[in-house]
Amino acid sequence: MTKAASGLVLVLNSGSSSIKYQLVDPVAGTALLSGLVEQIGEADSPVADHAAGLRLIHQQLVDSGIDLAAVRAVGHRVVHGGNLFHAPTLITDAVVAEVARLAELAPLHNPANVIGIEVARTDFPDVPHVAVFDTGFFHSLPAAAASYAVDHDVATRYGIRRYGFHGTSHEYVSGEVAAVLGRDPGELNIIVLHLGNGASASAVQGGVAVETSMGLTPLEGLVMGTRSGDIDPGVLFHLNRTAQMGVDELDELLNRRSGLKGLSGVNDFRELLEQREAGGALGEAAGLAYDVYIHRLRKYVGAYLAVLGRVDAIAFTAGVGENAPSVREDSLAGLDGLGIVVDPERNRTGKGARVISADGSRTTVLVVPTNEELAIARAAWQFV
Repeated sequence: MTKAASGLVLVLNSGSSSIKYQLVDPVAGTALLSGLVEQIGEADSPVADHAAGLRLIHQQLVDSGIDLAAVRAVGHRVVHGGNLFHAPTLITDAVVAEVARLAELAPLHNPANVIGIEVARTDFPDVPHVAVFDTGFFHSLPAAAASYAVDHDVATRYGIRRYGFHGTSHEYVSGEVAAVLGRDPGELNIIVLHLGNGASASAVQGGVAVETSMGLTPLEGLVMGTRSGDIDPGVLFHLNRTAQMGVDELDELLNRRSGLKGLSGVNDFRELLEQREAGGALGEAAGLAYDVYIHRLRKYVGAYLAVLGRVDAIAFTAGVGENAPSVREDSLAGLDGLGIVVDPERNRTGKGARVISADGSRTTVLVVPTNEELAIARAAWQFV
């Protein structure tokens, strides 16, 4: 029996306004070093753009004292893989060009992903770089869930379908739910709520995704930090005709000036809660934003209850899902008749993966910290 290869994987997760990184031992499943550069490009941030953020991360790696020669691969989270990329993919110049082209479907993320890839390939030129795609887990959605009711020929020609995003997180968390409950993933129906600056919901049946809230782009679905989520497409026609807003202006409006930020002026959920508590006009705006956020979330939980028929578990994850007890409690409040009961004390205490539902709840409610970095590291290690 041969001994497993040793080494580290650097994982880069370049989001719309942040970059997370980890140095991971993929065999042991542990992180030796991790960090976060956030609020990139915001008015008071010292980090002007993603390139500056990545240079800062590289300096932090150097300063850590860890021998960077131990880095055997770099794994990159890439948001949109289109119809071409589903599995973890070895990065070449052609792959980078395709990821850049797909920025038309993920304008907040794919450009940041490309910058991360280009800078890291310069910093670590002699190791494999591997792209792991957010859309991968949802590639096998049933046709009824993946298809939009638009002209078939147009949809086929231009690749219009529901792709879904945050797939690495949804896949990881649904697997962790089974582990926490000591159950076979194949026998569980799970709703996963990935709530961060970007937010998405999924329905997972027997370990396979059967529905998700994001669509052709990461714009559809839940209310997010700066994105509107679901909106009547007629709003766009109305603004085009009455306000003479062009495509680029509408893109900017819905992707960067909507969601929590559009309603309250802030997109950081921590600031939103502080503003809500402060009261006054700003507090009123923050309160409305919070209520809209919760209302949309409850609608998706209800819809996925109907899609799955039976829900064994609901899991909250990502920055808001893991750290905002009020969101967990308010989004599931009053659902006792559907067998969903959150225990207030469990909800507001504890750390790590844990059950927060009451003992009598038919559906188990959990908080499960996501670990996209570990999942990406394991995918990248296959190429070492």
